[in-house]
Amino acid sequence: MNPLPAPLRRLVAALAPRMGPYAAMWATLAVGVTAVLALTALAAEIYEDVTESAGVSGLDLPILGLMMAGRTPELAAAGTAFTNLGGRVGSTLIALAALVVLSLVSRSWRPTILLAAAAGGSLLMTVVGKDVTGRTRPDTAMAVPPFETSPSFPSGHTLNTTAIMMVVAYLACLLVRRAWVRTAVILACGAFVLGMGLSRVFLGHHWFTDVLAAWALGLAWAAMVILAHRVFHTMRQVRAKAGIDDGGGR
Repeated sequence: MNPLPAPLRRLVAALAPRMGPYAAMWATLAVGVTAVLALTALAAEIYEDVTESAGVSGLDLPILGLMMAGRTPELAAAGTAFTNLGGRVGSTLIALAALVVLSLVSRSWRPTILLAAAAGGSLLMTVVGKDVTGRTRPDTAMAVPPFETSPSFPSGHTLNTTAIMMVVAYLACLLVRRAWVRTAVILACGAFVLGMGLSRVFLGHHWFTDVLAAWALGLAWAAMVILAHRVFHTMRQVRAKAGIDDGGGR
């Protein structure tokens, strides 16, 4: 695993005698939650500004129109089946399946903590974003049933999928040494995330700007979860060199 940036590594080294790796990881996640929730609120404010001035949101109707023009009954059915994988049930099952496989291979608690953090944080961001904006979804005349009634911004399917799949890719890359396998995993996870976001627009369940914001927020939260694990790992290394035993696990 690559080391942390030098300034952060120095901070970790300074805190190592007084803070264990688990405490450091949870502290990083706590700071991360605060940061991404602030980012979510900021994204909501930016959204309101650009919609008032017909800025980025000017993409929404043209892009949805293009998506509608390409719909067929067969593609709509396939899109609905695929997008269900990003719903609460689908994303939960995917996360659990990844957790079981990665836990068995790594023989550690790491996948459980990181995937739970990814899923929990993304869900919290989704709830906050929807509550702040209350954005209306596209009219049902432009959408494929079943219709959804919760606020549109950000896309929860996209945000949750982005956070979870990026952490899955990170965990898988920790276990795989071959570069081509790592590349394949990253590309597969990225394609899944991209497809999930586009399917939400294709089906008329979200505006394109809902999906753009969800991609950005999901990546930001996944980065914080990964950073928390790297802080944990670095803290263990520093304390081990100082002769402080924190037990096993990564």
